[in-house]
This record gives sequence, structure tokens and C-alpha cells, in this order.
Amino acid sequence: MDNIDKRNRLEDEPFSYRITKSNTVFLNYFDKPIKTLKGKDAEKFLEKIQNAEDKKAVQLILAKATGNFKRGNERK
Repeated sequence: MDNIDKRNRLEDEPFSYRITKSNTVFLNYFDKPIKTLKGKDAEKFLEKIQNAEDKKAVQLILAKATGNFKRGNERK
């Protein structure tokens, strides 16, 4: 995990998610909505979240699920 988050950006917990009654998952970056997961994608995501070891692992799963958030040039 240390090799992945070299600048410790996931320590601030920038990502969050919200689940609706219909199992739709909304992913947020600093409380701004960036992606919506439905159906099988949402099920896979929720399974990964349930099997996560700690909060940093959850943040890494969220970062990977968002897609294009790995270049270091994201603004707050």
C-alpha cells in the first residue's frame, strides 16, 4: 500500500460514497459527485468495500473505481 500512495493523499479521505435503496452507488471526491455505479458494477464495488482491510484500503478502492483520478493534478 505504501508504494501506491507515496504522497499520502488518501490519508485525508478525499473519497466518499453513498448507497441508495435501489443499490445505486454514488462516488464523491471532496463531496462533489463524480461517478454513479449501477447493477453488476455496484455489486462488485460493494463486495470489494466489504472485504477491505482498513480505511486506507477503502479509499484506494474508491480511487480506482473513479477511473481517471491517478495523475496527481486533481484540484480541490
